[in-house]
Amino acid sequence: MAYKIIASQCTACSACEPECPNVAIREKNGIFVIDPKKCTECIGYFDEPKCVEVCPVENTCVIDKAYPRYQAA
Repeated sequence: MAYKIIASQCTACSACEPECPNVAIREKNGIFVIDPKKCTECIGYFDEPKCVEVCPVENTCVIDKAYPRYQAA
């Protein structure tokens, strides 16, 4: 599963964007979004997803259950 950012909770602080090892996070219309095709849940990079770790608003970066769990190659 990829992560997603809950738009109504995003403060547009941009803390997550530079931390993403897959360049999956970008700003769109004043909030940040995660491209589910690029998100690997930070598997193979970090123990915890960086977006979750650095976001100042709890439960803003959450699992997007609309996508299957990421499988490392």
